Amino acid sequence: MKEDQFRTSYKRAVDSMKPGEEMKKELIDKLEQQQERKRPRKTVYIAASIVLAAGIGLAAPNIWQQLNGQSTQGQIAQVTPGPSQPGNSGTNASGSIVIPKLELPDTKSGVMADMIALVVYKDNIYTQSATRINAADAAALRGDKLGRTTGGIDEWSGKDKYIELASNIGETDIYSVKGYDSNFLIMSYSEINGEVFAELYEHTNGITVNSGADLFGKLNLEGRITSAQWESFDSWNNGQQQYTPLADDEALNGFLKALQAAEPLAAEPLTAQGIYDSEDRKVLYLQLEDNARVELTLFGQGLVRYGQAPVFFKVESGAFQLLWDSMKP
Repeated sequence: MKEDQFRTSYKRAVDSMKPGEEMKKELIDKLEQQQERKRPRKTVYIAASIVLAAGIGLAAPNIWQQLNGQSTQGQIAQVTPGPSQPGNSGTNASGSIVIPKLELPDTKSGVMADMIALVVYKDNIYTQSATRINAADAAALRGDKLGRTTGGIDEWSGKDKYIELASNIGETDIYSVKGYDSNFLIMSYSEINGEVFAELYEHTNGITVNSGADLFGKLNLEGRITSAQWESFDSWNNGQQQYTPLADDEALNGFLKALQAAEPLAAEPLTAQGIYDSEDRKVLYLQLEDNARVELTLFGQGLVRYGQAPVFFKVESGAFQLLWDSMKP
């Protein structure tokens, strides 16, 4: 199924389903799984939970530029950044990266905004995490119940709709995640007809990043990795899921240590320079002892990126190259 066909099918299905949000979510999850198996990912993967909408040419950064370091002409702002950081993460005088807090648009503009799956919790916006869990493992990670989302956010929503536990994922229970700080990671969890639906959401905005530890430290990687695999760009791009075990523990351990000390770099300049134009990339998957799986994208230039946080990390060249060279079929 092509991307445009998928979007049309998804929208028609959701628009026609007026009963419960749970039914909508079940359909979305099934469509999302189908898309991940079939659609090439030459560009950034667009999940079923994202609503794409055309703007009317406002010259402002959108949520993809904020989260992904990438922008598309004709799309509008989903984020109103602080005055000192207009639109994206930026480097301050000390060399730290300041990721502005996500704020919401004013609906007086009269246009639609791009959306990514999100939950509002404690006045912060949590977006879909790059750390994944299988449904079978979700119950064991489920911590204290934090509340239940109200749904109701869509591409037309203004700031007044982004209240506590508002979301664009429908009505579902929200929990803390065992072993993680809820200021960073939370979980949606529901059971429908005996089937578990769970997803992690992370808060990676409104923070200052001085080194890799300020982001990767929140994942509690040290001493908890049970296995590692990697995937070539070609396999990832075509959804082939051809994973190769990473056997060199020494190379991985050295890389992870260097990652904690890695220098942060703002995403926007690197994206503007065409870092995503190159296929010189590999994807590293770290399986943790709690069965969560962390996904890191490695770039041949010696850089690493996690999820949608608008920051890259420059890893010490020796440690990076040793791991990179060990990633051979």
